[in-house]
Amino acid sequence: MTSINKTPQEDQAEDRKSDFGLEYLDLIGYRKAYWNLSTGGYYQESISRKEGVKTPQGALVVRSGERTARSANDKFIVKEDGSDRDISWGEYNTPIKEEDFDRIFTKMRQHLVEKDIFIQDGIAGASPQHQIPVRVITSWAWLGLFVKNMFITPDKQEEWKSHKPEFTVISIPEFAGDPLVDHINSPTFILLNFKRRLVLIGNSGYGGEIKKSIFTALNYYLPKKEVLTMHCSANVGHSGDSALFFGLSGTGKTTLSADPERKLIGDDEHGWDDEGIFNFEDGSYAKIIDLSQEAEPDIFATTETYGTILENVIIDPETGNPDLFDDSITKNTRASYPLKYIPYSLPSKRASHPENIIFLTFDANGVMPPIARLSHNQALYHFISGYTSKVGGTEAGVGEAPELTFSACFGAPFMVFHPAYYADLLKRNLVKYNVKTWLINTGLVGGPAGIGKRISIHHTRALLSAVLNHELDQVVYEIDPWFGFEIPQSCPGVPDEILNPSAMWQDQGNYERSISQLVLQFNKNMEKYQDSTPEEVMQAGPTS
Repeated sequence: MTSINKTPQEDQAEDRKSDFGLEYLDLIGYRKAYWNLSTGGYYQESISRKEGVKTPQGALVVRSGERTARSANDKFIVKEDGSDRDISWGEYNTPIKEEDFDRIFTKMRQHLVEKDIFIQDGIAGASPQHQIPVRVITSWAWLGLFVKNMFITPDKQEEWKSHKPEFTVISIPEFAGDPLVDHINSPTFILLNFKRRLVLIGNSGYGGEIKKSIFTALNYYLPKKEVLTMHCSANVGHSGDSALFFGLSGTGKTTLSADPERKLIGDDEHGWDDEGIFNFEDGSYAKIIDLSQEAEPDIFATTETYGTILENVIIDPETGNPDLFDDSITKNTRASYPLKYIPYSLPSKRASHPENIIFLTFDANGVMPPIARLSHNQALYHFISGYTSKVGGTEAGVGEAPELTFSACFGAPFMVFHPAYYADLLKRNLVKYNVKTWLINTGLVGGPAGIGKRISIHHTRALLSAVLNHELDQVVYEIDPWFGFEIPQSCPGVPDEILNPSAMWQDQGNYERSISQLVLQFNKNMEKYQDSTPEEVMQAGPTS
């Protein structure tokens, strides 16, 4: 927006300005650039510009506009000589021409003439060897605070001044593209240019687009250095035994990795190199619809903490308090906060190689076991398959009911190479560090939606605790006749019948038909990858 009166932070706008300015973007003519504001400065600017309101507890409540989830169908990657042969073009990696990117970029620069902009610099990656300096430029003040929450920021004035970005995101939520002229699918666009190390985002104020654009870039640059990039959460025990939790949004990554008995490394994006695992971020972007203090007290506490952004959360008109159970805007309400707000987070955001990997699947069919132990080849098969469900509005077009999906690497929208590329890196690490892999169903048991029920979080936590405490090492296992993985016959704190997926069904005929159909869907999905997947991995899949 164009500022008419002097804004609260106008005099401090350049206190943390980098010596590496905006010339590399040919970005000129803007009214005022606000560089790396403090949390309080972002609050002042957001509130004065009517972008958000402060709750009585101290959080900042904002709206993202029409787009309240990721716009997966509006993401494009520039097709140019440098990346053309690398990218696995398809559903989530749609090409766009360089001239279309350049045209849109020119129009975005023109749009910003006489407008205010906010610049937030940061670091993606806690590993000194692999971190990438980033810069996000936006026209909305609260998105600057979002970036400050989510990424590592300098501590000293000289670090702000010397910051030189290696990757830049420009997010202008009020700027809409022209589908006919710009050759995009809608007025909304997310355009990634790996050669120019630049992302353009328009017509969406959803914070997740910025976050996932940087993750997608890391998924391109770091595997070339033999770093496995992963859509997962991670924590570590007192003895240094770290664990990874793969899964789509809504399957339990944040909830299950938030364990007061273990140190939280991060809840969404990590890398794995020869030194161990490391978080890409410095914050959390937690889904908070129906969040209760009783079930998740530490995450709930962040919603009442100064500095936290509550995105698309409804304010109760009588009390002024946020209503975490109101989904009238979206079921995808979010909280963005620094990881240090979780009392048991690990400041270094780094740990040794994992002892256990957990694949979290939300089984909408209600036929998968609550837990299964996988061989290395089975682990690679399920990693490439990425069977789960899309849950509750995390992606535009997803309804309230869980939708069965196969999301390769448990993060297909963000992966730019062929899934086998990432699987090969995973295989190397599984074998080299002798990692155990488990499949945990956090979805339905006893039947599909409308018949089955979501498995109790208390049972899931008990199963996970048994994995991490080695309590499942000595129990008896049974080979699943369909998938071939091992199902424990007992687990402390969990009724035996819960562990048997068929025992939870009243109609065994319906169970047999449902799991048989799921096996066919697994096999059909893997047909897309069979030419580049080793035979031993293909053989590790289910049989009818």
